Amino acid sequence: MTKIRMGMVGGGEGAFIGAVHRMAAAIDGNIELVCGAFSSDPARARRSGAALYLPEERVYTNYLEMMQAEAALPADERMQFVAIVTPIHLHFPVARAALESGFHVLSDKPATRDLAEALELRGLVERSGRIYGLTHTYTGYPLVKEARQRIARGELGLVRKVIVEYPQGWLADRQEVTDNKQAVWRLDPAQAGVSSCMGDIGVHAANLAEYVTGQAISELCADLNAFVDGRKLDDDGSILLRFEQGARGVLFASQVCVGEENGLSIRVFGDKGTIEWRQQEPNTLWLKWPDKPTQMLRTGGGYLGEMAQANTRTPMGHPEGYIEAFANIYQAFAALIRAEEGGTDDDPRAKDCPGIEAAVRGMTFIELAVSASDSDSKWHPFPKY
Repeated sequence: MTKIRMGMVGGGEGAFIGAVHRMAAAIDGNIELVCGAFSSDPARARRSGAALYLPEERVYTNYLEMMQAEAALPADERMQFVAIVTPIHLHFPVARAALESGFHVLSDKPATRDLAEALELRGLVERSGRIYGLTHTYTGYPLVKEARQRIARGELGLVRKVIVEYPQGWLADRQEVTDNKQAVWRLDPAQAGVSSCMGDIGVHAANLAEYVTGQAISELCADLNAFVDGRKLDDDGSILLRFEQGARGVLFASQVCVGEENGLSIRVFGDKGTIEWRQQEPNTLWLKWPDKPTQMLRTGGGYLGEMAQANTRTPMGHPEGYIEAFANIYQAFAALIRAEEGGTDDDPRAKDCPGIEAAVRGMTFIELAVSASDSDSKWHPFPKY
């Protein structure tokens, strides 16, 4: 078995998320970065490629050049998939070019700048026959998978209430007028689309709520805000949720919570018990019961289910974190490629990779949250496309 060959668009020098993607892809030793178009600045692209020890001829100055050149290489040399780690407005055109050139795609979320692009992308994926994956990273944590499995087995009984929170504090002042490029594009409608906070982190919270509970959001009531003067896009929001099987929920996402780091958390309350997980303490899952002591489950425990164990690398007491969760998305995506190209489907992770439907639901959520917040109506049905 040979390594899966990966190309990258974006993620050059100074880009936080590009380095995260590369570490996640490399951690298990079965994915190899073979080429990239790392920046629209040719000098920066070349420096980035050199720093990653790539051959000069496999470092490209734009993504269209990369697609054309890689497609012309022998099948056993060219990249097999493209990782897209650009600002949001480039996600769709890069994915389209890759799919039309015959390459699989693994993209940062959200998949596109707007819902119309997401629906067009779904059509492109279906026609191309290529695999599309989306890096909803937090679903990659072993104990998130454990929570999902236990809820699916009915351990909590009937799910009544879902509380999902995602507070950050890094945009509590006007970072977008400094040299903070990460803030600049997230708060620019031309690059980020209709939402900043909900498009950046709120969509992660919504995805986590649906993934863990196994229930789809059916309606929402939203209140989005821009607390910092001069901003055209939201930096904070609170959303009431209704789920298809009757559960009610609250989603809170904000990037102006001073002192907060990356505080994603979820609590799911059933009529028999409760589950609680926090991203900044990812190796602990709490189970709470009405008639027995609270239980603490830990990553690596032999008592965990198949999916948690399949996504764990080290023994109990050797903490795993964000990079490993990100790597689990990469491993699930690589397993899909091996199954498609090699006919093997024995890796359970191949059944658990966020794909094009998650991409469409994510963009539906973002646009609905914005339109609902602008409306005087209370409840807004979640459209199905």
